Amino acid sequence: MVDAMVSVVLEQLISTAIEEAKERVRLVKGVGTEVKLLQDNFEAIQAVLVDADRRQMAEEPVRLWLEKLKYASYDMEDVLDEWNTARLKLQIEGVDMNALAPRKRVCSFFPASSCFGSKKVFLRHDIAQEIKEINKNLDAIHRQKDMFNFSVIRSTERSERMHSTALIDVSDVCGRVGEKSTLKSKLLGEGSEQQNAVQTISLVGMGGIGKTTLAQFVYNDNDVINHFGKRIWVCVSDPFDEYRIAKAIIEALEGSATNLVELNALLLRINESIAREKFLLVLDDVWTEDYNKWESFRRCLINGQRGSKILVTTRKEIVAGTMDSTDVISIKELSERECWSLFERIAFSNRPRSECEQLEEIGRKIVSKCKGLPLAVKTIGSLLRFKRSLRVWQSILDSQMWQLEEFERGLLAPLLMSYNDLPPTIKRCFLYCAIFPKDYRMDKDELIKLWLAQGYIRPKENKELEMIGQEYFDYLATRSFFQEFETDDYDGLVVSCKMHDIVHDFAQYLTKNECFSTEANGREEPLSLINTPKEKLRHSMLILGYEASFPDSLLNAKKLRSFLIHNSPYDVFSPALPRLFDQLTCLRTLKIVAGGFWSRGMIREIPKEIEKLIHLRFLQLHDLMIDELPKTCCELFNLQTLEIRQFGYYLRSLPHGFGKLENLRHLSEFVVGITGSRNDSRSRGCKLEVLGQLRHLRGSLRIRGLGNVKDVDEAKSAELENKVNLLHLGLWFDKELIEAMNEENGAKDEAIIEALRPPPNLESLEISVYKGKTLFPIWIVSSCKLKKLRLTHCRSVKLPPLGQWPLLEVLIIDWTYTVKTVDDEFLGIQSRDRLHGIGTSSSVIAFPKLKQLQFSLLEGWEEWDFGKEDNITIMPQLKTLKISNCSKLKSVPDQLLQSTTLEELWISQCPILEERFKKDTGEDWSNISHIPNIRFKGDYVQGGPG
Repeated sequence: MVDAMVSVVLEQLISTAIEEAKERVRLVKGVGTEVKLLQDNFEAIQAVLVDADRRQMAEEPVRLWLEKLKYASYDMEDVLDEWNTARLKLQIEGVDMNALAPRKRVCSFFPASSCFGSKKVFLRHDIAQEIKEINKNLDAIHRQKDMFNFSVIRSTERSERMHSTALIDVSDVCGRVGEKSTLKSKLLGEGSEQQNAVQTISLVGMGGIGKTTLAQFVYNDNDVINHFGKRIWVCVSDPFDEYRIAKAIIEALEGSATNLVELNALLLRINESIAREKFLLVLDDVWTEDYNKWESFRRCLINGQRGSKILVTTRKEIVAGTMDSTDVISIKELSERECWSLFERIAFSNRPRSECEQLEEIGRKIVSKCKGLPLAVKTIGSLLRFKRSLRVWQSILDSQMWQLEEFERGLLAPLLMSYNDLPPTIKRCFLYCAIFPKDYRMDKDELIKLWLAQGYIRPKENKELEMIGQEYFDYLATRSFFQEFETDDYDGLVVSCKMHDIVHDFAQYLTKNECFSTEANGREEPLSLINTPKEKLRHSMLILGYEASFPDSLLNAKKLRSFLIHNSPYDVFSPALPRLFDQLTCLRTLKIVAGGFWSRGMIREIPKEIEKLIHLRFLQLHDLMIDELPKTCCELFNLQTLEIRQFGYYLRSLPHGFGKLENLRHLSEFVVGITGSRNDSRSRGCKLEVLGQLRHLRGSLRIRGLGNVKDVDEAKSAELENKVNLLHLGLWFDKELIEAMNEENGAKDEAIIEALRPPPNLESLEISVYKGKTLFPIWIVSSCKLKKLRLTHCRSVKLPPLGQWPLLEVLIIDWTYTVKTVDDEFLGIQSRDRLHGIGTSSSVIAFPKLKQLQFSLLEGWEEWDFGKEDNITIMPQLKTLKISNCSKLKSVPDQLLQSTTLEELWISQCPILEERFKKDTGEDWSNISHIPNIRFKGDYVQGGPG
């Protein structure tokens, strides 16, 4: 990792010095010699880093030397970023540094400034002093390297392209036929009358042996799913946190978090929720040997129905006794045959047969070194999957790393070899994941944004940074550093993942004292936090319970770069915000998430001191209750991501000067303000034209307050059509000052939506509170890439003709009360035929790709009839149809109900339809009885979620 840091620092150092030299006004003076010495020292150190990195595991002095270098590099990065930010501020605020007065007019005293009109440019003597201090430190590190007699080995930064090979699913159990059968039979057995109603089964085995995978296998088995009324999965880990575990159980049982704060109240709720239920509770990765911690849970769970089971996975047999296990299943190492089968599946994937035969003998020798551990086999197999040379395979077999035993037995060597094979930039991305707690589900897109905020994603080949981040993610995924992938229902792309707990331990092992996550539930600071050196801490995730105090010692972590805060009640966290902004000024990432309904909305404002976070690139605020941002937010010139997501509560405006945030790449929503005369007290916020200044926006964006737009010219100034990387767009025509829904307002909305002309690569679109009569602007015709459309709270009396959109997969229409009839015009056939001047004699497909259709809260809707045209095929790929709160709707077209592709039919609060489709007795039940999953009023009358 250090080699990547040094490379980045060198690159920034050289580019900053070059840019500064070009300018007639230099913010940092008298450091030319210092910068040259820094460059020389870094380059000399860089030459020996490959050898140092290889030796650090076996030689503690080398590891300590690299640690010093790492923190010196961190400091240098911060100083260079401060320097570049000062220059960026001058550029954005309108000072043309190349057109300013000659350098001789700049005063040399401190604090110094040069006056240009009303603009003052201050010299940064503080930055110059910091550079000199770092140079002294780095010079000492440079001299120390000679003590180790390092070899000069040039780093082979990966020239191989990032492989886009599809992921291999190795989440299923390889072998273990006996254990699978035994465990499943014990779970499905009812037990004797003499045994407890609720029995505990423990899987015991060393780390990486496959306990969790085996538990997941039976947990997701159809027979097990159908046998238990309730299934709950909780990752316990160490320490055994009763409060967190109890909350997790309740959330799994009830589907939402609870507002209870006392442990006894939580346990009582669990007792009530599982009463007379047959449940399966999996407690994964249990470490505690303290019977008292388990006893309170055991008592609240005995109320379950006979046949209920608790399944425990643990590395320690004594834990199985502590948990009162009625059965203990010891998970042994895989056999040599099973190990080879797993390895072959991964390492030989998509490899020519002749090559497999050539590598088999050496491959079997490598597998024998994995000591029967599935994780070791999987990790080394994922590494060798991309190695073609017999010589490379031999070097893996002969590696001295197989002798290392500092980590979990038998696992350090394969993990370390796989880690060392990563390109330096991707090493940093992997190690960053140590900030999260065990079993944390990482959102892929958010993870890439976090990497971007830390500067880990380096530009190359004119590729978008986010696309490079996607390649980094795939690189780690294909080498088994990530697992348990969740995919999007429609495009099958990975959206989230987890890390195996051993891989997580490995990441934390390599980032000791640098990345840290902890939970605080009481008034006392967690012991783990007390024992963490704050001066070394760079990335931290803090989970605050309801009764926790904010741990003030974290404010001593002055160099902290990432702070992710979850479950933050007002009385704990809000008062700490000004101090946080004042002390943690090196932050590049800040995420604040309120902890469920019981604390949502307690943080009502963001203090103006946020302007001190000049390095900040990622700001995410979830479930707070803020209606505006301070004007000082506009001083965060480096900000790349600003996401504010508040359930049922919205920003009223954005501050004046928001357009200065020119580096924004990801913005959750833009709010159009009220603009009037200078003395108008109601005037607030930004015009839509400010959006035109944010040229790098991509991903998803919602624009609210379009009802406040004055005219067509303002709509055009947003320049949406130029934002080619914007894929998901919401257009909300709400208005600060409520007006009657009249013809004039409708015509204005029609003109504005026509003028907006969204970006060319748009994949999903939401239109809300639109008052125009037509929902069919000209640009929609050309939006052939749209896959998802939602129309909500719109005035339109008739639905627009959408059936000829070739890629539309999801269509949601709700809160549109004026619609009374849906007919064949909705299919878009007549519209298309008029456009091309043809009749309907030829065969036509309407909605050719549509997979999900949803109508909700169309209270005036009565008729839905597509006619009887034989030459029209309607929605041939439809899988899901949902209709709710359409109380007057009388029928559903036979063309949809008789579809052989329809897998789910959901109907709720539609009394006429519910009566007609009543199971077995309804007059139209026979029309839908072939559909696998049918749900009325939230309950399945056929099929189910399994």
